[in-house]
Amino acid sequence: MNEIWCNGQWCPANHFPGAAQDRGAILGLGLFETMLCFDGVPVFADRHLTRLQASCAKLGWSIDLADFKRIATELLQKNALSTGRARLRLVVTAGSGPHNDLTPGADRLVWISVFPAGEIPVSMSVCLAPWPRNERSPLAGLKSASYAENLVALDHARRMGCDETVFLNTLGNVCEAATANLFLVKNGVLATPSLDSGCLPGIGREVIGHLATEGGIAFQECSLTLADLHSADEIFLISATRGPIAVTCFEEQKLSAGPVTAAFRQFWQKAISV
Repeated sequence: MNEIWCNGQWCPANHFPGAAQDRGAILGLGLFETMLCFDGVPVFADRHLTRLQASCAKLGWSIDLADFKRIATELLQKNALSTGRARLRLVVTAGSGPHNDLTPGADRLVWISVFPAGEIPVSMSVCLAPWPRNERSPLAGLKSASYAENLVALDHARRMGCDETVFLNTLGNVCEAATANLFLVKNGVLATPSLDSGCLPGIGREVIGHLATEGGIAFQECSLTLADLHSADEIFLISATRGPIAVTCFEEQKLSAGPVTAAFRQFWQKAISV
């Protein structure tokens, strides 16, 4: 039976201790991080925890995760996931409380669960989401449990015969995919939407920027338009659990899984194996 860690206690996953009125469960008032684990070790854990702490601060919350790495290692062992790739999810909910007050309730949850990691696709087909991202939303930049918008967009992509979808923001600029950040390559220059677009400050996005700078590769965070996507030489999506994945079809446009994407895939594999 799978185990989870919740509020300092170990418990079977089927005995989840959440309250019926937890605003995280019924209203989506919560935050989460999904981490890749490799051979029993959470990858880029410090980056994930830094982002989560910053997101909590924006909501007026605080959490103590000083023992996170020890807990994560033990949890992976308890669930027989200490070898190879696994996924870890760290969730913080608001608990019970009034709807007009973000203060965490006494029954708020901080829990960690782990799962086998799925197969990584070689490439992806992507369509344009018919709904814009609101770059001025109070949730912009937060990895929020209010995730239904992403799921609706992914369902639309599936019905269009695609694997993922890309959001433009209300200004018409490229923002992000439903479950990943986006990079494109044009004339040898690597580019990704700036955080002003409303995109998530993804951990994979952060690492790719670091790898580009470290490798002396021309890189910029900037405003990107739909025309930039259509004229790109390469496009790839990046998430912390999958790494860079080439986009080989955007709308009806075919693209190649080019050399820059392939190089970053190799850089990524080295980075997660450290």
